[in-house]
Amino acid sequence: MKAELLRLLEPAVSAAGYELVELEFGPAGGRALLRVYIDRTDGGNVTVDDCATVSGVISGVLDVADPIERAYELEVSSPGFDRPLRTPAHFQHFLGEEARVELGEPVDGRKRFRGRLVSLDGDLLVMDVDGRTWRLPLQQVVKARLVA
Repeated sequence: MKAELLRLLEPAVSAAGYELVELEFGPAGGRALLRVYIDRTDGGNVTVDDCATVSGVISGVLDVADPIERAYELEVSSPGFDRPLRTPAHFQHFLGEEARVELGEPVDGRKRFRGRLVSLDGDLLVMDVDGRTWRLPLQQVVKARLVA
């Protein structure tokens, strides 16, 4: 579902002048919640008006494509201090920063990492975690966020 939503929404959000940083879809209380994190492409801070604009764009796309079969709530917000990292460009931009990374498959028996983003080496994310260098496959990253 996430991949389909990204495919549908990224072009529309981009055309509106914003970056779709990440999205989450899942249960929240008794309903489903689609949470979309956006950023401005001009480097400015995301405002409530920006969120309202993108919410309207996303609602229009979802009304036409109708990919979600049940009732859901849409929430659009800035990425915040604990910004999600999804694309190689996100990781590249925040090299030197501390992040939490979770993998779908373990590397040396470990799936969760918290440390400094060192570099990108092809399709590998290089992290320093507690003095040890880890080389993590980007395609295995299921969740990553900066540490606030």
